[in-house]
Amino acid sequence: MVVGTIKTLILGASGMLGSDLCRVFPDAVKLTHKDLDITDRTKVIEFIKRIKPDVVINAAAYTNVDVCEDEQEIAFEVNGHAPSYIAQACSDIDAILVHFSTDYVFDGSKKEYVESDITNPINVYGQSKLMGEQEIIKTTDKYRIIRTSWLFGKNGKNFVDTMLRLSKEMETVKVVNDQFGKPTYTADLACKTAEIINLDPGIYHITNEGQCTWYEFASEIINNTIPCSSEELTTKAKRPTYSILTNTKITSMRHWKNALKEYLKESQL
Repeated sequence: MVVGTIKTLILGASGMLGSDLCRVFPDAVKLTHKDLDITDRTKVIEFIKRIKPDVVINAAAYTNVDVCEDEQEIAFEVNGHAPSYIAQACSDIDAILVHFSTDYVFDGSKKEYVESDITNPINVYGQSKLMGEQEIIKTTDKYRIIRTSWLFGKNGKNFVDTMLRLSKEMETVKVVNDQFGKPTYTADLACKTAEIINLDPGIYHITNEGQCTWYEFASEIINNTIPCSSEELTTKAKRPTYSILTNTKITSMRHWKNALKEYLKESQL
């Protein structure tokens, strides 16, 4: 299946990942939350069945991990129930569904996770995203679930931009040095998504290569950061110590440091 010859629908088109997906799929039908509320089951199914896309890419999600702890109902509506509505519509018209999930479906008790590892989320965000995965798998056979982590890119709030801002506002910036993961550039992830559409249905772990702590990530962005423990910098939602996704199914993407250099260079233009 060639990208240019298929009819594609992108949900969450104005988000950080969605914006890069729009560049990779320029001819796609692009919808934002204002265009379609994915938590409205009837409207979602009616719309998708009416336009009959070959592929639906769902980049819409409720991603504020800490706020999800307080707004659990919304988190489960957007991340858990809505994917089942999209999956139902895709099943009805025999379309492929590409859906993005997260490293936070794991509890962090292992140092690395492959696609088949047992899930056990430790926060509401992770629980809601896992529910979305499960709903999709039981609703349609033509799914590609892409788990990814630590996203940064244009057109959205992200760790890189936060560090750059805090570096100007504070003498030193404290960043945790005991949580390990893989930073991922949304521009790279969007390009890889086009590849995955042509692969077998299933779950894929897609990140930039290389692993680090948040502090090590921050140290590549700014020069006035200092390490601290998770206990020192408490957050509402518990985070897994290790959330390193290992890709076993597809060619690897470039190292996150190279991707970061490109992002920082383009951000300064």
